[in-house]
Order: sequence, then C-alpha cells, then structure tokens
Amino acid sequence: MMPEKIAMPAFKVGLFGIGLEAYWDQFEGLEHRLCGYIDRVGIQLQKSGAEIINVGLIDTTEKAFEAGSRFRREEVEIIFLYVTTYALSSTVLPVIKKAKVPVVVLNLAPEPAINYTAFNKINDRKTMTGEWLAYCSACAVPEIANVLKRSGIPFFQVTGVLEDDPVVWLEIEEWISAAKVAHIMYHNRLGLVGNYYGGMLDIYSNLTLQCAVFGGHIEIIEVDELSALRQQVTDEELSEKLHVFSESFGIQADCSIAELNRAAITSVAMDRIVQKYSLGSIAYYHKGTGNPLNADTMSSVILGSSLLTANGVPVAGEYEVKNAQAMKIMDSFGAGGSFTENYAMDYIDDVVLMGHDGPCHPAIAEGRIKVKPLQVYHGKAGSGLSIEMSVKHGDVTLLSVVETVDGKLLFLTAEAQSVPGPILEIGNTNSRYKFPVGAKNFVERWNANGPAHHCAIGVGHIASKIIKLGLLLGIETIKIC
Repeated sequence: MMPEKIAMPAFKVGLFGIGLEAYWDQFEGLEHRLCGYIDRVGIQLQKSGAEIINVGLIDTTEKAFEAGSRFRREEVEIIFLYVTTYALSSTVLPVIKKAKVPVVVLNLAPEPAINYTAFNKINDRKTMTGEWLAYCSACAVPEIANVLKRSGIPFFQVTGVLEDDPVVWLEIEEWISAAKVAHIMYHNRLGLVGNYYGGMLDIYSNLTLQCAVFGGHIEIIEVDELSALRQQVTDEELSEKLHVFSESFGIQADCSIAELNRAAITSVAMDRIVQKYSLGSIAYYHKGTGNPLNADTMSSVILGSSLLTANGVPVAGEYEVKNAQAMKIMDSFGAGGSFTENYAMDYIDDVVLMGHDGPCHPAIAEGRIKVKPLQVYHGKAGSGLSIEMSVKHGDVTLLSVVETVDGKLLFLTAEAQSVPGPILEIGNTNSRYKFPVGAKNFVERWNANGPAHHCAIGVGHIASKIIKLGLLLGIETIKIC
C-alpha cells in the first residue's frame, strides 16, 4: 500500500480583460461583445483543470484596484491579461502590482483578419469605428509593455487569434503547466536521508538557495529513524508489499526470498517516512558502515525508492539534492524524471549510453522492469537487489538543476531520442540516447555549462515548458539541443 497523496492548496489562475469605459456609451454592443471574448478565454483556460478566477472586463482604475486585491486574496499563481481593445495602462498596473504574480499578456485578435470589403461597406462611420475597436487588441499592448517595463515588472506575451489557433493555445497551456509546476515546487517537502557521498564535490548543494528559489521545505531525516521503522513492519505489511513487487517488477529467478523480504521491509518503512513528513521527494545516501541496522536499511532501498518515484515522490540517490529537484520538476510536468548520468559513448552508432544504479521511474520504462541481485554495489557498501530498465523509446528531455559560480540556479536542458539497441545488462538503468547535434557535440556542450554529473530524464520533448518555468522562477535556462 502506497502512502496517501499529500494534499496541496488549490492551483488558481487569474483572468481579466481590459477596455475603455468611455467607449460603451458611444458604441452600442461593444462592451457585451468584448466580455464575450473574455468568457471564451475563460472556458478554454478551464480545460487545464485549474481553478479560474475571472474578474471580467476592467475598464476603470477603481475596478483595477479591486481586481488586484481579489487576485491577491485568492492567491492566484499566474494572471492572463486579455487585451480586448484599446485600454489605458492605468487599468493594468494596479492589478499586477497588487497581485505580485507573473502576468501573460494575451494579444488575441477575434478573427485572423478583418473582412475589409464588408467593413468598408458599412454606411455609418460610428458603426465602423465600433467594429474597428472590436479588432483593436494590438493597440494597447505596447503601452502596457512600456509601463510594466518601467515598473520593473516581468511580463510575457502570447500573440495570435482567439479561435482556431493551436499555437496560441499550446503556448497558453504551457504557461499554465509551468505555473502549476512552480506551485508544486513551492509546496514540496524534500526529505534528505543520510549524508553526502564523500569527495563527490559536484553534488554538494546550497540548501538555502534551493528553498529561496523554489520555495518548499527541506526535512533532514536520520537514517536511524528509517532503520527503527523497519523493526515495526508487520507480516501482513510485508506480504502486501511483496505482492506489489511481483505486480510492478519482473523479478528474476536468482533473486532470493531473503533479499526480497529485506527490500519489502525497507519499502514499507520508506512509505511511513513519506507519510510522517508529508514528503514529495527524497534524496538519500549513507554508507551504513559500523552500524549493521543502518547498513541493512541503506542497501535495500532501491525497490521501495522506485515505487515511490512512480507514485509522485521522486527519489534521488547519492544525496543529489539538485537532481531530486530536477526529478520532481520532470515528474510534475508528467514526463517522469528518472535518475541518470553519462555511462559511455558509442561512436559507431553515435549515441550516448546513460543510466545509473539505484531507483528508476517505472512509469517511463520500455517494457517490464527487471529486478536482479548484485553481489556488490559498485563504489558503495553492501549488496542486494537492483533495477534494470531502459527509458521508453521515443522523444526524451534531459534536465539538470545547476548551481553556478555566482550563487544562482540554472536550468540546463536538451531534447533527444531514446533509441533501441544493445545496453549493458548490469542490473542498472541503461538507455541509448541520440542527440540532433551528435553525441560528441552534445557531451561537450552539456559539460561546458558545468552541471553535476547527474541529471533527470523524462519522456516527451518539454524543453519549451522548462524554459517557461525558468522565466516564472527567474532562472536562466540553457537548451543544448
């Protein structure tokens, strides 16, 4: 039985449109028409599953102040501003300044083009002006951009057509998806179990920086607590977990009952740790030398960690905090997020072999995952059961959260293909990746940006979403390919 999902505050998206109050008495039906545009945007936004806070058409500064206060009270994570026609920037700035969340300016025309012939046949100049104003969304955007720039407020734009414009709605969906991931990361509780792998200098991380940029909470957990919880596992819990193992993995014939029991007991204990501290991700490592109970615990975490990873609690080995964050981001985008590193290069097939020992992300596996016994965990104390899998063939995205020399965070990402072919059947995750710039160029360009040697791999090409997440969080993103 997996731990219950942690309740999270509702993800809310703000929406408002702008217009000029002076127009309504002059041009009959214009206000109603523009409100209809906003409602159509609201209906589309609801398809994202977010709670939409639509404050309607803001056409005076008084309404702008009220809208900003409401967005602040409702705790929206992102605001979409639909510019329906010309409007004063004074109806925008109070909203955004008060709400203090990212804003995406929607410059969406109601149709791909004005019907010039029909328009010019209108025999009333006043009616013509009203019709023109209904298509005048592009007019106010420069004014709004100027004021937001001069106010030091970041903003983003989506330009296109209100209806039947797939590019527009893909962009909007990606902004919502990125804002939702930022929301998840802000509320995430990352558990750190154990300590660093001594001497692995690239792994050491600034925990304060992680909290300052992503938000969330970091819970420091003693291995002793996990070991103590293992002593409390009942026979019924053990039996149930063994059943989950058999359903989830292809357990190889040479896996002993004793090792399976050991892994199942640890898996139950890990579930309890997750439940106790409301964890959304974990990074772990511990030698366990000199303490038999801790050695037993930390050499039997791989299967339980993989199950947690598959169920929304990514687990990173080697106490790789930055990669636990990267894995959580990828998983929150629905792409998976498996722990990986460069293994070797195949210059004949022009692929990079990547994988890692320890937990995997079962949801993105190519075929059934194999469980194999290892006589030794290379470079680590102990032995036990391990995972062997490849990532699904097709589009993949790599993500590394990098700490830079100037004390900032950087997203490093690349898009590639997971391709079929021979892998090293050594009881680890292992995949073959082909990059559009070639294996050699990829490796050199990736390494030149100074990431740690681990990264997260997920399915699909989602670099455009990662770039948007970086913009929302103020993190520079470098896309290699």
